[in-house]
Amino acid sequence: MTNDFSIPLAERMRPKSIDDYIGQMHLVGKDAPLRKMMDQGNIPSLILWGPPGVGKTTLAAIIAATVKKPLYTLSAINSGVKDIREVIDKVKDTNLFNTNGAILFIDEIHRFSKSQQDSLLGAVEKGTITLIGATTENPSFEVINALLSRSQVYVLKPLRVEELEAIVKRAIETDLLFKNKKVIFQEKEALFILSGGDARKLLNILEIIASQGNAEEVIINNAIVNQIVQQQLATYDKNGEMHYDLISAFIKSMRGSDPNAALYWMARILNGGEDPLFIARRMLIFASEDIGNANPNALMLANNCFDAVSKIGMPESRIILSQCAIYLSVSIKSNAAYVAIETALDLALKTNQLSVPLHLRNAPTKLMKELGYGEEYQYSHNYDKNFSDQEFLPQEMTGTAIYNPGKNPKEVEIRARLKFLWKDKYGY
Repeated sequence: MTNDFSIPLAERMRPKSIDDYIGQMHLVGKDAPLRKMMDQGNIPSLILWGPPGVGKTTLAAIIAATVKKPLYTLSAINSGVKDIREVIDKVKDTNLFNTNGAILFIDEIHRFSKSQQDSLLGAVEKGTITLIGATTENPSFEVINALLSRSQVYVLKPLRVEELEAIVKRAIETDLLFKNKKVIFQEKEALFILSGGDARKLLNILEIIASQGNAEEVIINNAIVNQIVQQQLATYDKNGEMHYDLISAFIKSMRGSDPNAALYWMARILNGGEDPLFIARRMLIFASEDIGNANPNALMLANNCFDAVSKIGMPESRIILSQCAIYLSVSIKSNAAYVAIETALDLALKTNQLSVPLHLRNAPTKLMKELGYGEEYQYSHNYDKNFSDQEFLPQEMTGTAIYNPGKNPKEVEIRARLKFLWKDKYGY
């Protein structure tokens, strides 16, 4: 830890050891999987997936220090294939017999193109480098399969209130900024809400407040936090975490059927330098989560938007994004598909002991046929209107409705068809 005030408080407070690391106990707590690997000194390539400010970069540095491997760091925002090759060549040229390779940490790896990610494969396969990639995006979509198959993915969670409390306490007790100041907390709700579970943003806010004037007494309450932070955080927060608040406003404006607000927030995001594919991806998710079968064309348009943006690039992509955002905003809304899959996942966890009914099972062998697998299955196309009212759920769950169609015209039509087919079985 350093007390050079030219360095932001968040950087000064960056933990150097796993004992000082706060949060992610499911990964680094006692007997947690990542902690065990660190203690054993055997770290595979990793993808750390989680929101900003939860400790991805810090964890990578601690892992390297713990397993005693050199750490090289690249940011996908301003690095390319040339930079990757330079690091790999440097590792090869260095005598690393005692360290068994080096760790290459790539921040925002989701911003790397396929060719950039491909350039890592050889060194990862040979063990020249151990890759640790950090991403705020789902790696299933953003990291090539060849790298994913050679890496373990760990999900980092937003920090909880008690963990944010611990970070604030540690800063006040150890950083020189607070050595001659008395910090009085009257309220903390605004401090934690504005941080959004992001330690970096939390410490940025704390530093802004503590740096106001030279007062020996620092009072922190909701009104002070809101007044000072709302005025200064946008220019202070140079790492761009505020764009997650803008994305939230953008999504909620589309959900609220306000294309004017949606376009405004999208323009703010684009002016901030955000990758247009990030916006297109959010709209693709929105098309299913918030519109779904109320307007199935929304998903097709959003998918075409994503495809077009990936081909065209900026500045022309702004027009495509605008068209899609307007369409999604004015579309009829339904979250029935989202609610249905969440209900199904929860139900599946609670009932995973239930067997698949015999008539729904596949029967590829003679023994399975003798046991009755598939015997009473009714092939729907052999029946009137291509429908047979056989049971498709486990017997114990018969009549359990998971999908509840919305009250929009399209899903009213869907509800009527289900009612026609299944009568009163599912309560439609």
